[in-house]
Amino acid sequence: MNPRSEPLLWLQLLGITALPLEALVVLLLLGGSDPGPWPGLERLLTWAIGVLVPAVLFWRRPPDPFSLLLVQAPLRARRDQQRRLSRLQEAPLLRGGLIAGAVAGLPLLWWLDGHAALVAGPLALLDGDQRLQALLLTMPVLTLMLWQWQQLIQSAWLLSRSPAAIAAAAPFSQVELEDRRLCLGLPLLLLPDLAISLPVAATAPEAAAREPLVAEASETALPDAINADITPDPAAAALESGPEQAANHQTDDSALLGAIEPEERGKDHEGSDLDQQIG
Repeated sequence: MNPRSEPLLWLQLLGITALPLEALVVLLLLGGSDPGPWPGLERLLTWAIGVLVPAVLFWRRPPDPFSLLLVQAPLRARRDQQRRLSRLQEAPLLRGGLIAGAVAGLPLLWWLDGHAALVAGPLALLDGDQRLQALLLTMPVLTLMLWQWQQLIQSAWLLSRSPAAIAAAAPFSQVELEDRRLCLGLPLLLLPDLAISLPVAATAPEAAAREPLVAEASETALPDAINADITPDPAAAALESGPEQAANHQTDDSALLGAIEPEERGKDHEGSDLDQQIG
């Protein structure tokens, strides 16, 4: 079980690019509205409704990591590994990240509202007399930012889990997923697992490619060895051919010696004459 084979976890990491865009939308919404007599109270109420209330909901029912808000993986078609990953969402580290994101939302809203008129005044989406509408439209954007933040830290943490930790977790049932996880969206996502190659599997094709070469070399060397074994020895062939051929072979050898002896005798005769002349 490898969590890196889950494509939806990688898609959730794209939320890091959506967070700046959502902050820009908040800036454009608040850019054209004039703060009222109590801007601090307005910001605090906006943060409480748009961030604090969703944070309490996410604490009780964490967002499903296989949900993209509008679409999700069907609960009935969840794989065993996906159900085990949902069980790992109850880690204290993820709850601490949720609290950190909710707390950071208040100073972020405070800064955006204080600089909206200066930064995005000419590009504001609403007029100056629509302060209430701007605050009401900002609340769901803040909730979406908190959703993206929670999905981002959950996916990064789940992708870092080892296969042994996933195998040790008990898989969630469909009833538990519906009761304990916030599964939003239409059940339309049916993405296959990502193919992740292992180092051992990479050497298998090389070994398979070397097998025909080894077989071809062995086939080439085998006939040569057979021919070397079959080539007869002349002496052994003479003994195996029978007495007649052996006698003929000896006669040929004696004839050859007889043809050589006169030359050797001539050389010996001339050698004795030369010795007498020199003496």
